[in-house]
Amino acid sequence: MKDGAPRWIAGVDIGGTNLRAGMVPCEGGEPAGVTSGPTRAEEGAERVAARVVEMIRAGMEAVGEGVGGVGVGVPGPLDRERGIVIETPNLGWRDVPLRGMLAGRLGLPVALDNDANCAAYGEWWLGAGRGADRLVGLTLGTGIGGGIVLGGEIYHGASDAAGEVGHMSVHFEGRRCACGSRGCVEAYASGPAIAARAVEGIGAAGDTVLASLAAENPDGLTAEAVCEAAGDGDGYAIRILEETGRILAVAVANLVHLFNPDVIVIGGGVAAAGDLLFEPLRAEMRRRTFRSAADACRVVPAELPETAGIIGAAAVLKHALHGSQ
Repeated sequence: MKDGAPRWIAGVDIGGTNLRAGMVPCEGGEPAGVTSGPTRAEEGAERVAARVVEMIRAGMEAVGEGVGGVGVGVPGPLDRERGIVIETPNLGWRDVPLRGMLAGRLGLPVALDNDANCAAYGEWWLGAGRGADRLVGLTLGTGIGGGIVLGGEIYHGASDAAGEVGHMSVHFEGRRCACGSRGCVEAYASGPAIAARAVEGIGAAGDTVLASLAAENPDGLTAEAVCEAAGDGDGYAIRILEETGRILAVAVANLVHLFNPDVIVIGGGVAAAGDLLFEPLRAEMRRRTFRSAADACRVVPAELPETAGIIGAAAVLKHALHGSQ
């Protein structure tokens, strides 16, 4: 590295619930000076931007001089060229010029990208997808996000809307999705959808700890509780996760047929179920795809569950300034 050249890039992950920021070495590595806090989106974009600036400044103080810019992952849709968040229901924002708001306060170059794209890019750069030419990332949480990396570039599509894996249909007349469509994989395999499916089947499930949990608070059963029960050997919870894996496999098989990727990386809270989710997913995926494509594709859990968004956002800024990683 040349003397005086920036040594760090600030990466920021803006979520509907929490903000996270950290300083990522330009050459790649574990983020330093990581801070987090509540988003409090209801206070408005200006207040959120001010808190992001505070977090970045705290990180800059932690690492000293040499921060070359800021990469930000934020829910979309976005206009990346103009640095505007067009609309994001999770934050309640519309036409927010976030890049300008941050660059003006910090005096640094700023680049924006979709938060799920950043998570996929982080896994490609430093995580489970290192060295892959073709990667698809899925994030299983409150919704299902996705990102596509081809030849070291995030694939954005014609209007920055590529990678919406959660809204691939797995049943053309299936469950209603929050997006307004039917049969989206998000309507079956997101955290809230897993919990809802578990509650719906409890009456016929027989002996399961989930029955008492649902009776105590029908609206409070979570995918985390399902995963915990499955890990403790609850047969009904295990069946729910196995079914979830097979449902996800339909979407994954479609991705394999479309992109013939080297690796599909799955992260997010639901992925913490481990083999109870991944084994039925991989088996069903293989049943639904050409053998050569299945043999070429690893389906693996994310390696950077806490920092992929930060790392990927920093990689977006690095790419904007210097080209490929």
